Amino acid sequence: MLVGLFVGKRNSRPWIVSDELWLLIKPLLPQPAPKLVAGRPRVPDRQALCGILFVLHTGIQWEYLPQELGFGSGMTCWRRLAAWNEAGVWDRLHAVLLTKLRSAKQLDWSRAVIDSSHVRAARRGPKAGPARSTEHVRAASITSSSTGRASRSRCR
Repeated sequence: MLVGLFVGKRNSRPWIVSDELWLLIKPLLPQPAPKLVAGRPRVPDRQALCGILFVLHTGIQWEYLPQELGFGSGMTCWRRLAAWNEAGVWDRLHAVLLTKLRSAKQLDWSRAVIDSSHVRAARRGPKAGPARSTEHVRAASITSSSTGRASRSRCR
C-alpha cells in the first residue's frame, strides 16, 4: 500500500527512510561533484537524508545532531539540505509523490484546503502630494545645547 511510504507505525522512527521511498528519492538527487582533495569519505545521501529528517522532526539544532546515529555531522546534513534545495529536489519529489498518489487514487481531497485572497483596486488611490524636503538641516538636540562649553566645577 502506497500510504506505507509516508505513514509508519506510531512507535516507529519517522526519520528512517523506507526502501520504497528511497527508490523514489534517489534518482532526484544531484550527482556529487568530484572531490578535489583527499579527506573524509562522503556521507551517503540516504544517511544524510535521515539526519535531515531527524533534525526537522525533533527540532534540535543542526550542530547538536548526535554523531552516534550515523547520519554524519549536523553541518554535513545542513549543507546537503541546502544543495538539494538549490537543485530543486523537493519540488520534483512533491510532483512525483502527487503523481503516485493520484494514480493510486489515494489522495484524500476531503481534507484539502485552498486559501487565497485577491482584492482588485476599484480606482486609483489618491495622488500623492509633494514629498518632504530631504535637505540637510541640523536638527535640534535635546542632549546638548549651542551654549559655551561648561566646566566641571563653577566653584574655584
